[in-house]
Amino acid sequence: MIIFEFISHVFFVLVIGYYVICVLQWFNYKLERAVFHFNRYDWHVFFFLIPILFYYFLGIFFYFYFYLILIPTMYMWQTRLDKKLIFTSRVKRFFLFLFTVTILQDIFCLTTQACTIFGVILPIMIAIFMSTLFEKIIFNRFKKSAKIKLDKNKNLTIIAITASFGKTSIKNYLYQILSHKYKCYMTPGSINTLGGIVKDINDDLPIKTDIYIVEAGARLRGDIDEIATFLNPHYSIIGKIGEQHMEYFKTLENIRDTKMELLNSSRLKNAYVHVSANVNPDSKTTVYGDELRDINSTLDGLYFDVELNENIESFYTPLLGEFNAINILACIQMSKNLMKIEEIKEAIKNIKGVKHRLQRMENREKFIIDDSYNGNFEGMIASYELVSSYSGRRVIVTPGIVESTKEANMELAKKIDDVFDLVILTGKKNLDILSKNIKKADKIIVKDKREIEKILSESTRKRDLILFSNDTPNFM
Repeated sequence: MIIFEFISHVFFVLVIGYYVICVLQWFNYKLERAVFHFNRYDWHVFFFLIPILFYYFLGIFFYFYFYLILIPTMYMWQTRLDKKLIFTSRVKRFFLFLFTVTILQDIFCLTTQACTIFGVILPIMIAIFMSTLFEKIIFNRFKKSAKIKLDKNKNLTIIAITASFGKTSIKNYLYQILSHKYKCYMTPGSINTLGGIVKDINDDLPIKTDIYIVEAGARLRGDIDEIATFLNPHYSIIGKIGEQHMEYFKTLENIRDTKMELLNSSRLKNAYVHVSANVNPDSKTTVYGDELRDINSTLDGLYFDVELNENIESFYTPLLGEFNAINILACIQMSKNLMKIEEIKEAIKNIKGVKHRLQRMENREKFIIDDSYNGNFEGMIASYELVSSYSGRRVIVTPGIVESTKEANMELAKKIDDVFDLVILTGKKNLDILSKNIKKADKIIVKDKREIEKILSESTRKRDLILFSNDTPNFM
């Protein structure tokens, strides 16, 4: 019986540890965020709190619960996740620490008889602490290595970009424009943390690169300052500032101040800051955003004029969405340091859209637009205005705005109600707000995102326009 309890306890701790490290990975291993900014606290109850309470108070009956209920339930839970645990080196090291600490604790308890029951929370907390400490030691080594690699390329120009929303688009568009003339490299996907940037430099940044374009994100004050201090960029772009991530920063002023940390570079030549930051221009800081004229957004592309040095310049891009004009404007302001205006125009004509951002999908029977990576209020509203010109039936699949205010989602719901005929609601967080404020359009509520394809097949028809507006993993 003792051997059974020993083995079962080790297995139990590893199962609880699986849940803990899975949640921590979702939140970039920030324990505070995993505890206080999690939207599925029912999971914390079912997969952490209740199992531990049952372990301490159910006695022999716990093992029936563990093997017959908890393990099958957790197995089904993880198969339904759309963002499953990735077994990185960090995760593997966490399990190694957890296993070792648990074994040592249990052996100590058995040999000294100092414990009447094996501990669960203690080995998990020790494993988190040891893992965090070990990762910091490794990261500092990788950080030094990345800095050396950057310093070796004396001719490398670094451009850093941040914004409340649109920074990934600006990065991609700027990369495409400057690549017409220079050997460029940009951080892939949505990598925008210091850890991700350091890893990208060490693993993938080509030695012979003219321009390195980096996206900088933040959840806390000081996050962008760390990136700016490390990269010491030559140019900085601060895009539009809004209420994205308000739950972390609390006030718009905190968001603005955090974004402005990107100017903390000793070799900064020029910075381009959107008017929404409410800052005054100076010898190194250009405020942009008011130069746009005559924006015409259609389902065929985007036409707009820009006032540059008292001249009006006309631009066309095949990109969809009026909001992309402001993203491209940031790229124009930056690019004119390194390219002629005619070169920039030609490059913009051939810009390709970012995946999942107003991306037209090939479908002969239906008009499908994938805007699932667009999660800000203004961008989503602009996409609704774009599709409102479609003469056929309009369908939207959305969870609303995940990291924003109740008022913003109420306003979004009203716009959805004005534009769409059928609304398919996903996600739990904004379900009540959207349901109450969408009154005219037909509504379908999706509890399991794996059912979306089936629901769309059954509820849509030929010539429908289907817009995937924002997306969120099901832990949100």
